[in-house]
Amino acid sequence: MAENLEEAAIVRSLTKLPDWKREDKVISRRYRFGSFLSAIGFVNAVAELAEARNHHPFIAVDFKFVTVRLTSWHAGGLTDEDFAEAELVDGIYREMVTNAEEPEQ
Repeated sequence: MAENLEEAAIVRSLTKLPDWKREDKVISRRYRFGSFLSAIGFVNAVAELAEARNHHPFIAVDFKFVTVRLTSWHAGGLTDEDFAEAELVDGIYREMVTNAEEPEQ
């Protein structure tokens, strides 16, 4: 089982993920897409990643916006797994936006 990170490690990890925000024991980021279908495609890609890693985020869809929230319930807070997955989710987003036929709006 992954161990809860100390405060200094959380702060250090967040500096590598400037678009992510901390809310107590959760980190989150809101992503913007050019269309609803692009947002849903992102959700599906994140779901596949999460299932493969067995580390499942909270995901909210608001039309062309997707909010991803990560925490490690079994550890009672944030672990390295949350930050590693956040980096991977950011990579999915970068790839999708780079390859998008429609501009981000």
